[in-house]
Amino acid sequence: QVQLVESGGGLGQPGGSLRLSCVASGFTFSNYAMNWYRQAPGKERDLVATISAGGSANYADSVKGRFTISRDNAKNTVYLQMNSLKPEDTAMYYCKVNRGLWGAYWGQGTRVTVSS
Repeated sequence: QVQLVESGGGLGQPGGSLRLSCVASGFTFSNYAMNWYRQAPGKERDLVATISAGGSANYADSVKGRFTISRDNAKNTVYLQMNSLKPEDTAMYYCKVNRGLWGAYWGQGTRVTVSS
């Protein structure tokens, strides 16, 4: 079955960095775009970044220039490098894959808190 397991969250300092990882299994990872979403307390879940199967990346305006999404197909892993962290980056971060007719899958999330 499809599994997405996020890790790397924690407490980050304003201006600091964190790197999130999402390890995928149960499908051919290299064939699919991968996504990072986040959900702050009391808010909707929003798309943060997407990387295509070919490696092209797109970002939400709020993180452009600060976050970098990347993938390692040999490790079935997608990363989110978060630099210049801000308190408003505090949220649960989720990995998602949309496999079309075979459904969309989410990880369990990893919590990021940005505070001094």
